[in-house]
Amino acid sequence: MSFERSQIAADAGRLLAEVRRAAPLVQNITNFVSMDVAANVLLAIGASPAMVHAPEETPEFIRFARALVINIGTLSKQWVDSMEVATTAAHTHGKPWVLDPVGAGATKFRDEAVAKLLRHRPSVIRGNASEIMAVARVAGLTQAAAKPKGVDSSNTTSEAEELAMLLARHCLCTVAATGAVDFITDGARIVRLANGSPLMARVTALGCSLSAVVGAFVGVSPDAFSGTVAAIAAYGVAGEMAAEHASRPGSFRTAFIDALDAVSEADLHARLKVV
Repeated sequence: MSFERSQIAADAGRLLAEVRRAAPLVQNITNFVSMDVAANVLLAIGASPAMVHAPEETPEFIRFARALVINIGTLSKQWVDSMEVATTAAHTHGKPWVLDPVGAGATKFRDEAVAKLLRHRPSVIRGNASEIMAVARVAGLTQAAAKPKGVDSSNTTSEAEELAMLLARHCLCTVAATGAVDFITDGARIVRLANGSPLMARVTALGCSLSAVVGAFVGVSPDAFSGTVAAIAAYGVAGEMAAEHASRPGSFRTAFIDALDAVSEADLHARLKVV
């Protein structure tokens, strides 16, 4: 099932307005590199960030958070334990949660962490193409190995599409493989978006921060697929807006945060690229 560009832009604009109205509290268990950027990105889009990691408080905190985001970028056994506690609480309290499987496929420890987290039923899995393909392998859907390059992808999203759809059906969730073209599916519905800027890949943690924004949008949307599409649409359009004011990575980071604060429904209608 595919969607018209005008419908996607309208839905994204409506959910963007709802994020700004509701200021959803998003609990993040994320990596050391992304904490600062993700918090500022969430504030810029209109959400409220919380970087709560301790297993002693995560179950209590998730009760009043609107969504949980789990990012496995800088793993340790203690962090994996905390992630399992938090995702168990999210499932218990009916809160959506987003898995960002950073570097999946790179090490056995990382894949084992992904396997544990998948048992807690993520609402959304968001990663680059290689990460999504690696998660599909961890889930037993393929024997083929992806080609991760650290935290970067050596695969294109077109290579990941079939496995993304299988993974979405297997996990009963929304899967987003993001890159030059973003592929979002719940196993039945499909959207491909092509906004953004090459500079986004040259600023540390902007991919991780996208997962945090997805958390904000699914926190205000009863439909995780629609929330994920809206988040990626707004994020990509903001990236293009920022690139009009900055041509280098350092200045782009600042311009991008400003663009997230400025992006509007009118910008989505004017700029959204559905392919």
